[in-house]
Amino acid sequence: MMSVGISKLSVKKRNNKAGFLFLLPLFLIFLCLLSYSFYFLFVNSFRDVTITFRKAEFIGIKNYQTVLRDKLFWKSIINTFILSTANIFCGLTFGFIISIILNFKLQGKRFFHALFFLPSMLPLALTAAVFGSMLEYKNGIVNQLLRGVGLGVLARRWLADPHLAIWAVCSVSIFMIGIPIMYYTADLTTLSRSVLEAATIDGAGMKDQLLLILFPMLKNTHKTIILSMLLGGFREMERVYLMTDGGPGGSTEIIGTYIYRAARSAGANVGIVCAAAIIVLLLAFFLSFIQLKMTEKNN
Repeated sequence: MMSVGISKLSVKKRNNKAGFLFLLPLFLIFLCLLSYSFYFLFVNSFRDVTITFRKAEFIGIKNYQTVLRDKLFWKSIINTFILSTANIFCGLTFGFIISIILNFKLQGKRFFHALFFLPSMLPLALTAAVFGSMLEYKNGIVNQLLRGVGLGVLARRWLADPHLAIWAVCSVSIFMIGIPIMYYTADLTTLSRSVLEAATIDGAGMKDQLLLILFPMLKNTHKTIILSMLLGGFREMERVYLMTDGGPGGSTEIIGTYIYRAARSAGANVGIVCAAAIIVLLLAFFLSFIQLKMTEKNN
């Protein structure tokens, strides 16, 4: 028996070694590309260099000073957090409620799973373009519906009003709940139904079971959704670019459009773009670190 156990252990070690050797080339390629990307950003963030990279002059921390003094940069940071908050809110509320409903024995459950997940599979640029046309002032379906039911006074220039544009852009978040639904559905299948059955026997209603039992039991799922949605906001660009292009007056500018616009501007100093990217990366790493520490503390 002992010899059989030793042989199984040796086979497992050989398999692990073979798997490691198989993945090693891919890991090295990924590490080289990632290292070069960080090196490129870091070095050029201290230079005055154009898009042609023909002349590069070391200027110290001037690029960082330029970025940190730019009010539009801080506006883009705030808007990025607003967008991420909208994604998180929709994921934790609508995503949670829909996943609970789909957890019941319903006819056509797979169809509804696919239906809610489909928008997350579509390119965000397509979703943004559709929403942009829906929110158009004259021919958009939203204002047409308001006029059709006699509420034309509520029709607004949703994407042209500096006070409404960012919230109009955030409305797209309702169509991005497919991933949270997938997370919740996967974790709901692992929960023991005996807990809910005991709560029912004790007289707990549906509301208490959802808010006081199920929601706290899925705290790790909440953390995963919050972190993924929060960091996902730093990667967004298409939604804002296609719906408002950062306008009007920079009221919907986010990190993605800010960096893109800085890189595309005439005679752009690539060093400023690199400095902005470094600051955003440090902020994202800091948020990830805080989230991981909170997760470890609660576990």
